[in-house]
Amino acid sequence: MQQLVEQFLQHLHAERQLSVHTQKNYLQHLNQFADLLAQRQISQWQQVDAKTVRLLVAQLHKQGISPASLATKLSALRSFYEYCLRQGLMKVNPAKGVSPPKQGRPLPKNLDVDEMLSLLDLDLTDPLVVRDKAIMELMYSSGLRLAELVNLDLSSIKLQERQVRVIGKGNKERMLPLGRQAVDSLNAWLTVRPDFAVGDEPALFLSKLKRRISVRSVQSRMELWGLKQNVASHVHPHKLRHSFATHMLESSGDLRAVQELLGHANIATTQVYTHLDFQHLAKVYDDAHPRSKRDKDTNK
Repeated sequence: MQQLVEQFLQHLHAERQLSVHTQKNYLQHLNQFADLLAQRQISQWQQVDAKTVRLLVAQLHKQGISPASLATKLSALRSFYEYCLRQGLMKVNPAKGVSPPKQGRPLPKNLDVDEMLSLLDLDLTDPLVVRDKAIMELMYSSGLRLAELVNLDLSSIKLQERQVRVIGKGNKERMLPLGRQAVDSLNAWLTVRPDFAVGDEPALFLSKLKRRISVRSVQSRMELWGLKQNVASHVHPHKLRHSFATHMLESSGDLRAVQELLGHANIATTQVYTHLDFQHLAKVYDDAHPRSKRDKDTNK
């Protein structure tokens, strides 16, 4: 069973160009299903039918797995069996007609503007603090996903034009505006970045080990700053993305522009809280984002 999963993961890497983080999630989900199948004396993926998948979902639900997590796990299983179909290993996809339990759609949690101001009010006496402030300002400024942030290179940012080029899900590229304070923080980081860089290292953000910063490192540093800055709720990277979306929607009311900025393929994804040209996005952004108010007298 494991060999087939490894072949599927190689396919994800070669054909779909999914991130390493996403591939690890697929592996975790499929291994969990494989363990449950082994408990039922099922040793081959080809032995699974729709009834078995429904039983596995029910078992996970009884173990306390949320409907949202079950939906993610089922999606991974469906993708895996679609691959098996194309390889001629299955005649039907046993996970295709199986649905997770009904779930509510809770509103994304976000920090309010005052909490964001507290979080970003850092004493910049340490180069790592300069880096962390630049990371948080950038995530809140442009609504980046965590994977998008850690994959940024020096060539991704254009500070003069106040833009950042992002490669999102499905290898889709989008150009996003940068707020003034994000630009200032990035300039401060670029001043000290040579102390962390080795050779022609392309990564924008580096760790103290002088290599591209990891997803886990960003998560732990944000959690630390949430505690140090006395932010009431738990701080994590996705919360900054939600805060960006919420504050932009509250200020602009332009759902389609926020959809484009977030890189959502479906506007329904944005509606839990068409393409537009960059000039319109930049105007909506400058008019709405709390950290990007331009000085209208100086036109900066």
